[in-house]
Amino acid sequence: MSHIVVVGAGQAGAALVAKLRSEGFGGQITLIGEEHVPPYQRPPLSKAYLMGEMALERLYLRPESYYAENGIDLHLDETVNAIDRADKVVIAGGHQIKYDQLALTTGSVPRRLPGSIGGELRGVHVVRTLADVDAMAPEALAGRRVLIVGGGYIGLEAAAVCAKRGMQVTLIEMADRILQRVACPETSAYFRDLHRSHGVDIREGIGLARLTGEGQVTGAVLSDGAELPFDMVIVGIGISPATSLAEAAGLEIDNGIRVNALGQTSDPSIWSAGDCASFPFRGNRIRLESVQNAIDQAELVARNMMGAGEAYDPHPWFWSDQYDVKLQIAGLNTGYDRVVVRGAVPAVSHWYYAGDRLLAVDAMNDPRAYMVGKRLLEAGKSPAADVIADTETDLKTLLRA
Repeated sequence: MSHIVVVGAGQAGAALVAKLRSEGFGGQITLIGEEHVPPYQRPPLSKAYLMGEMALERLYLRPESYYAENGIDLHLDETVNAIDRADKVVIAGGHQIKYDQLALTTGSVPRRLPGSIGGELRGVHVVRTLADVDAMAPEALAGRRVLIVGGGYIGLEAAAVCAKRGMQVTLIEMADRILQRVACPETSAYFRDLHRSHGVDIREGIGLARLTGEGQVTGAVLSDGAELPFDMVIVGIGISPATSLAEAAGLEIDNGIRVNALGQTSDPSIWSAGDCASFPFRGNRIRLESVQNAIDQAELVARNMMGAGEAYDPHPWFWSDQYDVKLQIAGLNTGYDRVVVRGAVPAVSHWYYAGDRLLAVDAMNDPRAYMVGKRLLEAGKSPAADVIADTETDLKTLLRA
């Protein structure tokens, strides 16, 4: 009987094993995860869960009973130490598990501050796992002072939750503006104004020189010389693909575990999907860090492990919730040369163009703009910029053009 082993029990791993069963795979399936709980949603961790608005069980992607009921051997709290490609075994917890095909859905790891500047002090947190948020929650109390390091989506979402909890929030971003790596200046300005309206002290073009404190963080010295007191620090400076296991096994690495359009690594018996995998896309090689990619790519890999032979051609979408604003993003804005603004605060959308070609849409509290933009991108349609900018245009009519 064929045995598929999946290493990494996050969103991608859970989607992959479920798809194998729903597509009729009748062999043995083993899913191995390092955490002590079954696969769960990560986006609510730093929002509803941290706010105390979501119970642990509601985070689970499926009830724990699902795995046994569907013949999926779920190994929790277990670390895979090595892959023996010659004998086709993974070595985990002192024992070996034989595989016929292996999928690596190891996800990503948060970047941390170096110990030399205080990154190992108590009270310094990252936001990635259930354990991270459980450690942070008792410290995130009203009236306490928190420093957020990093003005990307992770940092901004953390800032929003802390502000809602009544904390005094300072956010620093080393780049010239928040969201500089991922969004246009107009979107940055929207969220800068939003956070400042909720009392967040946003400082752009400012880095962290060092944290202060003996054992426990008590403050920070910023790159402009300012020294401020803090009770806790949340680090949101990005994530890195978890590739160490694949690298040690001799698989090809290229900003992640390198896979072909089918999801195969440089070893045809080993596949990869999710945050950890880099794949070919429109003449380039990219890695997507999103729930949508984790699910879609993992489900495609599951089908391909069964012989479907389908190439991955994603239509990326993302979202972020901050205060009462829902940001929805369709497409990838890489290479844009102008931005068309439609609407006005609080419901506004930013449309990214390269020449006359529509690349992406950021929609803030404007689900219609997001829905239409997503469908236009999927259809390869690019409406004229002046038509988009005209709020008298009924966007839905563009889908029929």
